[in-house]
Amino acid sequence: MLFRYFAREILATSLLVLAALLALFGFFDLVRELDDVGRGGYRLGVMIGYVLLSLPSHAYVLLPAAALIGTLFALARMSDQSELTVMRSSGLSMRQLAGHVVGAGLVVAAATLLVGEFVTPFTEDAAKSLRLKATSSIVAREFRSGFWVKEDRRFVNIQDVTADTVLLNLRIYEFDDAYRLASISRAGKGTFEASKGWTLSDVEVTRFDGDKAVLERKPTLAWSSVLTPDILSVLKIVPERMSVLNLWSYIEHLRDNRQKTTRYEIALWQKALYPLAAIVMMVLAIPFAIQSQRAGGAGARIVLGILLGLGFHFAGRLFSHIGLLNDWPAAFSAGMPTLLFLAVAAGGLAQAERR
Repeated sequence: MLFRYFAREILATSLLVLAALLALFGFFDLVRELDDVGRGGYRLGVMIGYVLLSLPSHAYVLLPAAALIGTLFALARMSDQSELTVMRSSGLSMRQLAGHVVGAGLVVAAATLLVGEFVTPFTEDAAKSLRLKATSSIVAREFRSGFWVKEDRRFVNIQDVTADTVLLNLRIYEFDDAYRLASISRAGKGTFEASKGWTLSDVEVTRFDGDKAVLERKPTLAWSSVLTPDILSVLKIVPERMSVLNLWSYIEHLRDNRQKTTRYEIALWQKALYPLAAIVMMVLAIPFAIQSQRAGGAGARIVLGILLGLGFHFAGRLFSHIGLLNDWPAAFSAGMPTLLFLAVAAGGLAQAERR
């Protein structure tokens, strides 16, 4: 009975907080996208569709923060109304209170897992495809074999795109007016300069003329394309938005091709641990919510808790980048922020229990 009361209060408050945050982020997206309305086929309806499809990605990122703030609000209200004081006087221990919060946190963790695995990867891809089709004439998709881009009578396959938008291992299939294969170009690398456009390196061009094929090798080749680094950054789904299964498959693909997998392994562990992070953040809220009125009031406690939530977010990014630079084990880089904040939460609960 007591667990249902805690779960109802915490989850209802967290849901309201999540709705408010999504409305805020959605408004920011609308303001940002207004500049592109009227470009190509990007009209108001398409813009609203793009923003709506982006909301699940925001929800996935915001769920732990919303759970933290919702737990703080719910427990702080109970503390201010002396409900927690009465419960503790009746024998409710910190361990039992944490257990009730963890029980509610399991619901949030399950929602985080479902959104991250089964909703976000599809809506992220749909949102980017919708915007790209409305603002550009090219059609593109990402598969295990890399990016496939169609522009006019050419199909371009790009195996990988680095963080600084260098193309690796690309093939260009060009067709003639009768839609017969005219040439296949292979390049080891493609770099972009604003003044020159794309420059391909280590190029092999196979041209087809009737029943003959002519092979040419060139150290460099200028390539004119509507693709730009900005378009490629829109096309590429960042590892943090990929599902665990897709990440695992892509890591295996990179290993088979003897390519570096550290960034994707860190993202895989972060995705796996992210639902647990929501529970940790909710438990972390308990010590700040049950402090006495002399500790600065509910407002001060909530602000402090929100700052801790931001600290968790930035700690995750910091460990991710440092781990990537120093080639630390992926599990350590992804899991250390959660372990640190779990230790802070345990310490806060122990201190509150002694009071």
